Amino acid sequence: MKETKWSENIILVDADYVDKVAFDLIVNFERMLGRRIPQADMARWLECVALDGGLRPQSPSPHDTHITHDTHSTHSTPQLQVILLHKQPAMSNFQPSAFADLDGKAFAGPLGEFLISCVPVEDMVTMDDLFTDSLQIISNAAEVRRLIIIPDCEHIYNNVRATLRKADPDKHYTLLTMQPLEGGAFRQEILGYSLMAALGISANELKE
Repeated sequence: MKETKWSENIILVDADYVDKVAFDLIVNFERMLGRRIPQADMARWLECVALDGGLRPQSPSPHDTHITHDTHSTHSTPQLQVILLHKQPAMSNFQPSAFADLDGKAFAGPLGEFLISCVPVEDMVTMDDLFTDSLQIISNAAEVRRLIIIPDCEHIYNNVRATLRKADPDKHYTLLTMQPLEGGAFRQEILGYSLMAALGISANELKE
């Protein structure tokens, strides 16, 4: 990962943790709404995460956000690198789900082109250590200007806060969590909102 050429916009994800959160939301909302909740749309979720991280559309034109093509585009649109750290072979509550199918794929929309890389947690390393090391490398990369971070904050929040405290203060950092946390020189957004959108749960349903 140290030799990776980074784009200006990075989304760093503990994919196993996000999959667990999606499962909890599916179970709770199926009971609450009395209907089946489908698997989360990966492309839709990533677009919502990017919006939470402060990116805005480049064009209002219609778009197709299916994850279908390899990362060999020559478009001049903004690029967003998505780094999915994982132990499991697939995300049970997302579509597409298998990391082998997601790795090296991309999709484009009004926010730019999303380039997906899936990084497995090797046997000699823990998810917490890999996430912390990845965060340190990416936040120190000169070409990165915007970093959106989705860790398992129950286990790693202090590491995230300490790492970003030493990072370049001129960069734009956003942390997505299920509940607000104290401290830290970064923006915070609620992870559940982007997941609800990707699961097809509307605000109107919750008001009924």
